[in-house]
Amino acid sequence: MGVYIVISVLILIASALMVLVVLVQNSKGGGLASNFASSNQYMGVRKTADFLEKTTWTLAVVLLVLSLFSIFSIPKNQGTTPVQESEIKKQIDQSKASPVKDFQPNPAGGQAAPAGKKK
Repeated sequence: MGVYIVISVLILIASALMVLVVLVQNSKGGGLASNFASSNQYMGVRKTADFLEKTTWTLAVVLLVLSLFSIFSIPKNQGTTPVQESEIKKQIDQSKASPVKDFQPNPAGGQAAPAGKKK
């Protein structure tokens, strides 16, 4: 159970980071990179866009791997607590125990007569 919670928290953190990275990017190539337009910057405009793109792809892969790994860490019922039957299953079992008599339609258009009785 503890591993599943840790993976769930990591998925939430990676999702939040991905949202922030995508919001920083601009669809037309601007975004955060446009703020660093001077030519003497260490990370220029193009390098910032490359960094954001690589970060986006890395977070996408991390989300994929964590999601796949979470499938294997889902806690399974070990039989310590009895599984409660649903109401539908109870009704089905009760209907099997007490079968309803078959009815045949009345050709005269009235109410149906029981299958064992004929007029």
